[in-house]
Amino acid sequence: MRASLRAMFLGACLTAISVGGTAYAEPAAASAARAPVVAVTKHVGTFNGQKVAYKAIVAETLLTDSAGAQTGSLVTTAYVREGVAAAERPVLFLFNGGPGASTTPLHFGAFGPKKRTEDGPNQLMVDNPDSILDAVDLVFIDPIGTGYSRALPGVDGKRFWSRDGDAASVKTVMAQWLKANGREASPRYMLGQSYGTTRAALVADIGADLKLDGVLLFALVGYPPGREMPFVTTLPTFATTAWHHGKVDRAGRSVQQVHDEAVEFARTAYVTALIKGASLPAAEKRAVAEKMSALIGLPAEFILAKDLRLSREDFIFNLLKDQGLRTGQLDGRATARLDAPAKQPPYDDPGMNYAAPRAPGPAPTGALKIAKGMSALESYYKDTLKFRTAETYNSLNLDVNSAWDHQGMADVNGLLGKAMQASPKMRLFWAAGYFDVTTPPYGARYALDQAGVPGERLTAAYFDGGHSVFTDPGNHAALSAAVRKFVRP
Repeated sequence: MRASLRAMFLGACLTAISVGGTAYAEPAAASAARAPVVAVTKHVGTFNGQKVAYKAIVAETLLTDSAGAQTGSLVTTAYVREGVAAAERPVLFLFNGGPGASTTPLHFGAFGPKKRTEDGPNQLMVDNPDSILDAVDLVFIDPIGTGYSRALPGVDGKRFWSRDGDAASVKTVMAQWLKANGREASPRYMLGQSYGTTRAALVADIGADLKLDGVLLFALVGYPPGREMPFVTTLPTFATTAWHHGKVDRAGRSVQQVHDEAVEFARTAYVTALIKGASLPAAEKRAVAEKMSALIGLPAEFILAKDLRLSREDFIFNLLKDQGLRTGQLDGRATARLDAPAKQPPYDDPGMNYAAPRAPGPAPTGALKIAKGMSALESYYKDTLKFRTAETYNSLNLDVNSAWDHQGMADVNGLLGKAMQASPKMRLFWAAGYFDVTTPPYGARYALDQAGVPGERLTAAYFDGGHSVFTDPGNHAALSAAVRKFVRP
């Protein structure tokens, strides 16, 4: 996978960690055993119109190797409602992607009891009325190298920075959290975003003992195989992005209608034309190119020159070229000057953290005091949650991203289908943004269909958004309502 695209996918006790079935030997300088750091505080908030008393538990899980030597400190942040029957109360484990991304977006942008506003010196930590804590207990997981989680001194972090090593550590932390908190009888769910969807599939494969009731996937990563499907599955998102920028005739159509029309064309006339290849008559090829042009806003001659096969780069750098602009990839609604100074990926993508403009709503409440010289997030952990650590919270670790072993980049979504077929109670929730060019909705739906996911146990939710649909304030309440309904069937 290209480095720029790879970077965009960023947002208890382990008995053994192995990669490819081989356990790593420990360096002689591995740290001495110590007790985990745990902080418990009590709070009250109002979520979904309900006043909720809850406790926050920030805790290290100290991972060990097969010889019992401690190798890593993985920190989870849990919010547990008080005064309810624990056995009936669902638990949701959440993680983001990257690789190398902390759970910050889901934690402080979507579902946690507090949300972070603004960036830089104006940032605040305020109440999040759309938190789902009224319905489900939340456990946010920061994998090793992100948040406050670290490999211990003398231990090479690469043991955790592979598909298998990462999944093993996260799965074990989930199992140990349920046991340590007396929640082994509770309904349990797992939510992953972006690369986190790959992690979720791997955890589901090795985590039959977790007895998951459901898996939630945001911005599902799929790698459609072949000479046709990579192009077929991106076309509908090209169409919605062109619609947004006014590069095609809207004709009174909604974004959903545009997407659905493009999906129907993509899996009929378009894929047929690609399959025919050189045997496709010239007149038919031109007709397909002209239909594509009407859908995605690029000239038919350009499409013909590309042999009907358009990469993401072909689209995002040419749709608005006449205006001197490119579109975003994480969110096709975003734009940037084509001649803008170069930035390190993923910061070169104008779609990163983009949110559509929205009229001001009610003023935020519950703003926390921020300690001088600290970020809102650091101050929240140290002063509100009372978690004491010498580490600095790492929201996005590009060193982890660069070091990651993707183990061939193969599509692992078949593992979800396998897990669901082995567990008749397991259900799947999938959320997608119509303007997500990085992990396009139709690519995700195709991946799930081919993975053997039973259609009757799949809940699909589409939003007017990009890669992280919750960055748009207009999606907050609807997304939270959909997740509440899923975890409380």
